[in-house]
Amino acid sequence: MIRINIEKELKAYSGHQWLKVNREFASGSITKIYGPSGVGKTTFLKMIAGLVQPEKGVIEVDDTLWLDMTVMEHLEYATSDVAWIDLLLKIGKLETFTTHKPEHLSGGQQQRLAILRALAIKPKLLLMDEPFSALDMKMKSALIDELKLLFAELKMTVFIVSHNPAELESFGGEEMVLNQDF
Repeated sequence: MIRINIEKELKAYSGHQWLKVNREFASGSITKIYGPSGVGKTTFLKMIAGLVQPEKGVIEVDDTLWLDMTVMEHLEYATSDVAWIDLLLKIGKLETFTTHKPEHLSGGQQQRLAILRALAIKPKLLLMDEPFSALDMKMKSALIDELKLLFAELKMTVFIVSHNPAELESFGGEEMVLNQDF
């Protein structure tokens, strides 16, 4: 179970805007996230990934507090294999940043941390931001069919952000539309 109750101020051309989410998501679920540009879809995923902090709120995954983790805690959440963590840190050149929180890392370091976390284990949670935008229809359809099987087999919780709701219809699952809140 993933419980999310957050508020995040967004930078918007039109002025003051807030992303507010207060929901629970079942383990093994697929949630398709829609909404116009600028409402916070990508920011929402970055908060779940621990790369952006909300102004207030909490994110819990299986009763484990997800916010405010250090680089090391992000990797320890994924695996208890110390040798594997050390190797990942070396590969990502983050050995000297183990006590840093992601918001204090550069963009490139944050990206490396996200990759290291994904490599640590088969994820329980997969965040996908516009994953099919560059694929032709035939490739997109075949890939979606394969991913549906994989998600079911691994009982993976998946959040998919898309500007094109029609391309995700075959996934089934829940939908969540983010609206602008001025």
